Amino acid sequence: MNSRIFETFLKLKKNNRKGFIPFITAGDPTIGMSLDIIKSLPKVGADLIEIGMPFSDPMADGKIIQASSLRALKEGITIEKILEMISKFRQENATTPIVLMGYFNPIYNFGIDKFLSYCKESGVDGLIIVDLPYEHDSELCIPARKSGLDFIRLIAPTTTDERMPLLLNQSSGFVYCISLSGITGSKEAQIKVVNDTIHRIRKSSDLPIAVGFGIKTPQQASEMLLSADATVIGSIIVEKINEIYSSDKEDNKKLKLINDFINTFSNEIHKQVRN
Repeated sequence: MNSRIFETFLKLKKNNRKGFIPFITAGDPTIGMSLDIIKSLPKVGADLIEIGMPFSDPMADGKIIQASSLRALKEGITIEKILEMISKFRQENATTPIVLMGYFNPIYNFGIDKFLSYCKESGVDGLIIVDLPYEHDSELCIPARKSGLDFIRLIAPTTTDERMPLLLNQSSGFVYCISLSGITGSKEAQIKVVNDTIHRIRKSSDLPIAVGFGIKTPQQASEMLLSADATVIGSIIVEKINEIYSSDKEDNKKLKLINDFINTFSNEIHKQVRN
């Protein structure tokens, strides 16, 4: 049986469309508002959803997502509560893939087997674990694949041609192409660098490619898609959520403003057609 991620990218390809993958931090700005945002994402054009699992020391993330993780932790978010949120989402939506992105330490402390079991029960489709290299595939990657979860690798412009096939050997779902060398939201992505990295990835893998990190405007998101299959938009969405939530507007108006902002990206991305 094919995964939801596989089926989504297959559908995008058949419809000659590119994919939009918004990222939000689970539990930010509150657990309730976070769930409302997740539930609304497919309605504003999300083809897949990436959810960050807050961690106290998110070394791959810039200050925007770091701050969102700290806010969520103060709200009391935990892995168990994240998976409860996804279960509630699945009561309304059985088709949109959900990918969890995070760090190995909280998963290890939670219990690897327990984590994978809860992921499957709640409706998680894939994992991106940023601090677990392929040398440790036996700890999480291979057990996740055996559990039916896709394990998605990050490939950076600095990834060597020798290392890339080793990273992608156990990869599934899609490949996450980092558009720059650095942390999330740290600087703007460079199109030439992205295209060169995607070209090298395609030599080692037939998986769909999503590009992310450093994409700050709908126009830039659209430009980044020329060689990729999907675009991940993260820091700018997280920043806008905090900005809107910090205003004195009513919660239903805040959610509408957040959705309207996210929709500007999906509209631009969905204008693009495959080459």
